Amino acid sequence: MIIETPKRLHLGLIDPSASVGRRFGALGVALEGGYRINLTPHDELKVICAEKEDRETITFVVAKMNEHFRTGFNYRIEVERAIPRHVGLGSTTQLCLGVGMGISKLNNLHLSVEELAAILGRGKNSGAGVYTFKYGGLVIDGGVRGSIPPLIVREEFPENWAFLLVIPEIKRGFDEEEEKPVMEGLSGKPEIAGEISHHILLGLLPALKEVDIKSFGTHLSEIQRLVGRHFEKYQGGEFREDVSLLLEFMRENTYGWGQSSWGPTVYGLIKKEEYQNLSLKLHEFLRENGIRAKIELGTPRNRGADFMERNAYLMKLINNVAKR
Repeated sequence: MIIETPKRLHLGLIDPSASVGRRFGALGVALEGGYRINLTPHDELKVICAEKEDRETITFVVAKMNEHFRTGFNYRIEVERAIPRHVGLGSTTQLCLGVGMGISKLNNLHLSVEELAAILGRGKNSGAGVYTFKYGGLVIDGGVRGSIPPLIVREEFPENWAFLLVIPEIKRGFDEEEEKPVMEGLSGKPEIAGEISHHILLGLLPALKEVDIKSFGTHLSEIQRLVGRHFEKYQGGEFREDVSLLLEFMRENTYGWGQSSWGPTVYGLIKKEEYQNLSLKLHEFLRENGIRAKIELGTPRNRGADFMERNAYLMKLINNVAKR
């Protein structure tokens, strides 16, 4: 079985203070280019991947599935394409759910994504990764109150919009162990949550419905700035100080901008047709400022993870080549 997941941009948390009884509330958008995993039955557990952390995550998922469902350890699992770890693109959740759902399908368990997420400990603070995995598009969850937060908004993301992504070669964002005490101690400010909610309900979502990229970007940038105020104690300001130059570039050259999760990935909202010129301009900016970074086109993905038998996957590749 071939499993292809999205990767996701995390656009922020609404209310860490739980001022109306639900904590956090997350926004996210799915992008193409997540994990591609080849999972097949085997006579032993064989994990083939480049990253040590990917290997550890996969063995954890296999053991957890066996603990709950006696699915065993006899799998060959190869990571053919990966999301970089701890850069703000949702690697852990996408890998956990991809492998877990693949094992579920091979064993005819008929688990929902939400059931699987609870078993694997995903979605404890944010449902953005869970729901981009399941549905793609732009998602907003309704905040945590004892279990996986409910999905309250899922919208198609315009396919002619995209994100200019920059992943600088600097300190990675917090991993889950580093993040845990921060999230447990985070109180947030109810008045900021109110402002974020206002921008979402009467700014971001109407602009998305009207396919108004300028208005959407304006509200997205303001939401990001406000979200950063919840976390400024932990990252030295509204955003990480070490990405300030990149954010300045995005502010001047894109419709909306922000830092995904703990970073260091930063993004700018663009029209897809603008990517080539903007990426050239960004390469020059990076060179002039001595910044080493990877530049990517973040293409919106309006569907969740794909699960295909190997032959069906090969036919898909052949058909895609034939269309070019």
